[in-house]
Order: sequence, then C-alpha cells, then structure tokens
Amino acid sequence: MAMQITSFSQNPTVFFLALLFGIVPAILWLIFWLREDQGQGHEPTMLVIITFIAGMLSVLFVLPIERFIQTLTTDKATLVTLWSVAEECIKFLAFYVIMARSKELNKPIDYAIYLLTAGLGFAALENTMYLIHPISVNNATVSFFTGNMRFLGSTLLHSVTSGLIGISIGLAYFKSSSTRFFYGLIGLISAIALHSVFNFFIMIRDGENFLQVFGFLWVITIIIMLLFERLRRMGSYVAVELPA
Repeated sequence: MAMQITSFSQNPTVFFLALLFGIVPAILWLIFWLREDQGQGHEPTMLVIITFIAGMLSVLFVLPIERFIQTLTTDKATLVTLWSVAEECIKFLAFYVIMARSKELNKPIDYAIYLLTAGLGFAALENTMYLIHPISVNNATVSFFTGNMRFLGSTLLHSVTSGLIGISIGLAYFKSSSTRFFYGLIGLISAIALHSVFNFFIMIRDGENFLQVFGFLWVITIIIMLLFERLRRMGSYVAVELPA
C-alpha cells in the first residue's frame, strides 16, 4: 500500500460511500473464492466475517509500519519491497490470530480460504482509504476509475498473494508441522515477490504496462484456481479418514 493514501474525511457520508465501494469488490471476490470451496462443506459464516474484519483491522497496523519504513530509505524499489513484506506478514498475522487454534482448519483447502478472507478484508479497507479523496471532491469519474482498477487489480492481488500462502500450507496438510512451516515460508516469500513486482510496475512506473502486469496476475489466478482443485481433491482423503 503506497503512502499516497489520504486521511479519513470528517464527512460521514463520504466515508460511508468510500467504505461501501471499497468493501463491495472485496466481498464479490470473497464470494467467488468461497464458491471454490463447494463440495467440501460450508465454512461458518461468523468465522468468515470475523476473519474478514481482522483483515480490515490489520490495515491500521500496517500504516505506521509503512510510514516508519519510508523514513529508512528513499529508494523506490526498496520501499515497494519492504511495504510488500509488511503487508503480507500483517495479513498472515490477522489470519493466525483468529485461526491458530480453530478446529475449522480441518481440510487442506481451509488454509487458503481463510487466508484469502483475511487478505480481502485488508483490501476492503485499503480500497476505502484510496476512495475517500476522489469522493470527497465529488469527482465521480476518478472514483469510478479508481474503484474499478482496484477491483480488477489490487483486490485480486491481495486475494492471490494471501491464497498463495494458504495453498502452500494446505499442500503440506498431511506432512509434519515443521514441513508445513517450511511450505508456508515458501508461500510467504512467493507472495511478497508477486506483490513487489505488481506494485513496482503499477506504482513506480505510473501504470505503464498495466495490461501486461494485469494479464500476468490473471495467469497466477488461474494457477491458484487449479491448485484449489488440487486441495479439494486432497480434502476427499480427509473425508474418507473421518469416522462414519
């Protein structure tokens, strides 16, 4: 999340509209990913909501960290990378705080589902903060454009990067805890790398090559969907092992 984020407006109507248009794209993506879990049983609605809200609140912890990082270096590539590290780690922490001891992590795909949920919660509040300024100055065109670009790009990015971590852990579901930790670490590093590349080309280069970067992100999304199917098949083994 770049430090271009504006401060919250004192106008409650502006904030409500920004929150509405910020949350809607994230919820649409959440519905899409939850549908990928069909056939494995429905996740508890309240737990999904709590995880989503935890992801939203994690933005408030990332902001001061990113401001501090900005005081350490002026190199844009370094800033983008360190901001990506902060966001991915805090999003994972939001997931961990809610789900660490949950009995609902009982299938390989659950790690991906709940990490995606936390990531989309993060994206929802981030979207809101980006939309406050254009809405407050009554710039409908900018608001519409910003909202749609974040729906297509950044919101998808947060779901994909969080999903990468969850899928990595899920693939090690039947392995030892140390192996799951290693897989999760690889997933986290991959998520940070993807996040950094996306931010570099979108933020540093002022949106140049957006279509190429966006196309690459959709390729990753398709791979994520295929890996979801792999986790779903792995979940069938869990079902077989459960007592009748």
